[in-house]
Amino acid sequence: MIRLLILLFTASLTLVIQADERPYVPAPDGLRAGGTLFETLPAPPIAGEPRASGREVRNYPEQPPVIPHSIRNYQVDSRFNRCMVCHSRDTAPAAGAPMVSITHYVDRHGQTRAAVSPRRYFCTQCHVPQTDAEPLVQSNFQSIDQLLQRDRQGGQP
Repeated sequence: MIRLLILLFTASLTLVIQADERPYVPAPDGLRAGGTLFETLPAPPIAGEPRASGREVRNYPEQPPVIPHSIRNYQVDSRFNRCMVCHSRDTAPAAGAPMVSITHYVDRHGQTRAAVSPRRYFCTQCHVPQTDAEPLVQSNFQSIDQLLQRDRQGGQP
């Protein structure tokens, strides 16, 4: 029994000593290149302020619209939603802002509520400020209008 305890103690001590030694294991390059599995590199700078181009045309039906203004330092948490100061049913006409879609008032059971549904309360889950940020990955995305036009012309992908 004592031998087993000594063996377990020695094994655990060896594991603790080895845990402090971090081997160099290169991390796979994702959207941010470089680093190792045990190293954290600084994030790239946040993209600039939103560009002043007005409202963007959506690329597909049901695409969440992008935000055409800065939302830096906006409070959106379980206590307060700064977006609703201008975009709620009551304040949107006076603020000159679009009211949030009626879909934001429908709960998960399909019932229309008087207040914004909790599942649609955190705006930045779907909506992002528009910027001139460069794409992180290459894309051959085509808008629904481009696809429909190609189909009308009998084109191939």
